[in-house]
Amino acid sequence: MFNPTRLSTARKRRQLTKKHLAESAGISQLTLTRIESGQTTDPGEDTVSALAKALSYPVSFFYREDCEELPVEAVSFRSLSSLTARQRDAALSAGAIAHLLDDWITERFNLPEPDLLDLRDEDPETAAIALRRHWGIGSKPISHLLKLLEAKGIRVFSLAESNKNVDAFSCWRNGVPYVFLNTFKSAERSRFDAAHELGHLVLHLHGGTSGREVERDADKFASAFLIPRDDFIANVPMVHSLQHLMASKHRWGVSLAAITRTAYDVGSLSEWHYRELCKQISYRGFRKNEPEPMKREESVLWKKVFGQLWKERLTKDHIAAELGIPVDEISALIDGILGGDQEKAKAIISRSPLKAV
Repeated sequence: MFNPTRLSTARKRRQLTKKHLAESAGISQLTLTRIESGQTTDPGEDTVSALAKALSYPVSFFYREDCEELPVEAVSFRSLSSLTARQRDAALSAGAIAHLLDDWITERFNLPEPDLLDLRDEDPETAAIALRRHWGIGSKPISHLLKLLEAKGIRVFSLAESNKNVDAFSCWRNGVPYVFLNTFKSAERSRFDAAHELGHLVLHLHGGTSGREVERDADKFASAFLIPRDDFIANVPMVHSLQHLMASKHRWGVSLAAITRTAYDVGSLSEWHYRELCKQISYRGFRKNEPEPMKREESVLWKKVFGQLWKERLTKDHIAAELGIPVDEISALIDGILGGDQEKAKAIISRSPLKAV
């Protein structure tokens, strides 16, 4: 039977209004509303084909069981103030597609089990220290955060949103933590976003995931997790200039703005000096274009998984066909965090695997 919830998922994923989709499919808005609401249980082959074409989704997608939609209240969004309802719904729909892909992969591979702590009763900095201790990394800089998160059972996907409003978001599903990153941003800021979402996962497992205080807590966690205070003080006891901080930021893999804030928080900068450096950062355009940028981190887990699938001659097209989803949706979820050499990254899950990577 035709599944109207899947029509809603596809429409939201493509960020189309009902009016726009109806016009593109050559049907009335009233007809579309009746179909999507379930009032019309059998839209007819021609109508479904027209809708599928307008959405660039396979017809088979609309005849399967419900996608597991992510409830808004269970998801942490960093920028609700600048996020439109359409952008939010598109991101949530991407999460639903990611769950389909993750379920398919989990049936075939033994992925790392989640190894997180419930730290809801701790303050953010104490929580960061506790998790570092639990994972056995002490105060050492984290050279590859994405690899660490994947090893601890967190499923990390990319978002193909070509704007900065959807920073990142995270959620729990059936005991498995998920993080979605917007790789449109700099490598440093995406890395901070990942740590921010990790903060949500351990601090707000049983509570609200939205609100200014919640976001501040996640920011504090991310800062303390990426830049342990004792390690920072030992290596940067006093800040002399912006150039001094620029040379130091590479140790912890954070943005210049983030390390400047840490220097102020630990007392290495006076309030006046901090404000002056912030002005310099803004004036020199370093908030939009990170100076001396680091290389974007690559997913280790997905490279192994899709590399093995390639050996079995299972390509992105095969997976998409089995799931009844467009190939571009798999690309949107994976390509952004394959990183590094994009041609090699795409070859791993390409339509025609020509050579091993």
